[in-house]
Amino acid sequence: MKLHFISLGCPKNLVDSEVMLAQLVGEGYELIDDPKLADVITVNTCAFVEDAKKEAIDTILQMVEFKKEGSCKLLIVTGCLPQRYESELVDLIPEVDIFVGTGEFHRIADLIKQWTGEQRVEVARPEYIYDHTTPRLHTGSKHVAYLKIAEGCFHPCSFCIIPKLRGAFRSRPMESIIDEARMMIEGGVREINLIAQDTTAYGRDIGVNLQALLTRLEDLPGRRWFRLLYAYPHGFPDSVIEAIGIHPDICSYVDLPIQHISDGVLARMGREGEGAEIRSLIQSLRRHVPDISLRTTLIVGFPGETDEEYHELVDFICETKFDHLGVFTFSPEEGTKAAQLTDQIPHDVAERRRAEIMDVQRDISLANKHEYLGQTLLALIDGSSSETDMLLEGRHRGQAPEIDGVIYINEGLAAAGDFTKVEITEAHEYDLVGRIVG
Repeated sequence: MKLHFISLGCPKNLVDSEVMLAQLVGEGYELIDDPKLADVITVNTCAFVEDAKKEAIDTILQMVEFKKEGSCKLLIVTGCLPQRYESELVDLIPEVDIFVGTGEFHRIADLIKQWTGEQRVEVARPEYIYDHTTPRLHTGSKHVAYLKIAEGCFHPCSFCIIPKLRGAFRSRPMESIIDEARMMIEGGVREINLIAQDTTAYGRDIGVNLQALLTRLEDLPGRRWFRLLYAYPHGFPDSVIEAIGIHPDICSYVDLPIQHISDGVLARMGREGEGAEIRSLIQSLRRHVPDISLRTTLIVGFPGETDEEYHELVDFICETKFDHLGVFTFSPEEGTKAAQLTDQIPHDVAERRRAEIMDVQRDISLANKHEYLGQTLLALIDGSSSETDMLLEGRHRGQAPEIDGVIYINEGLAAAGDFTKVEITEAHEYDLVGRIVG
């Protein structure tokens, strides 16, 4: 049986896809790139915001055509979309044979075996989380991997549907994470990105903490580095800041989604903590880890966001000078408290605010990049550039895969997965250019 598999959404969803792929390939399915030739097509979906839902629906409908005209005999949709819209999807897309939610995806191989030809829906309360014994089919670059350290979320953010899609927060046992990281390193992985809905909260439910995990990871043998993504700012431990500053193989990098800085907006968002706590945390990170790179995500156009609150956010961005920054316009999601708030901001106003912030950030990013000119940085080589085979691509510690810029290397040779020293010779808005010097 030939299998075509599509994974949409974030790296957390990708890990789920890799678990499903390992099961299916282990059952003898042949993974192919062309959906026209596939006997089975699976789409693992995201449903976090409106754009993600639209992408998921559009992709599924495209795959429906291959079921009508190609060789596809079984179409499966998994992940957040069926978890959120179980009953609606059954009527909306009757061509889908099996819908599988976020709590049942690990049963995909058995569900296919049990399929009788009638549409089936498997959506239950999400409680599952994989461990180090769970097979995963590593996709993408062999030297880069994502390691999910927890699942679910307990934060009461008024705009977010994730707790309903992913369930309650639950940490993996530390030994399981260490064993998986060890296997990754032994298999050639050189960069391990720690992910969860909230990495800051790791271990609070099982009596351990993130600092202890980072210390244990640092003790693993091999040449590699670790990166911290999706770290909720409230309650960010001082011990983690110290660990990043002390341990050389923990990247001087934190992905810190603050969403806003205005106390009024943060309160309406249901975010824990106030703007002063965010400012203090950033000051502490930069004081203890002077070379740290900070990424954040923001939401503009949240209901009731006044001009004053918006300009407070812009001023904060100008003061803080984040290395990497992404902006979403508010999306009123069904089932969230924020969707019921009055004073909804017109879409064109929200889009204008987003564009203005990205213009501001573009100038900040260019200025930040110029600080690297003439420096020699340790870089992890990702391979030939996606732009041209005449260039290599690499990243320094301050650049996460897929979401940040890269270093284009126009002089010197290295293989994907190599660590090498690169002298920075050019700086652009989001990317650097350099030459290998060691």
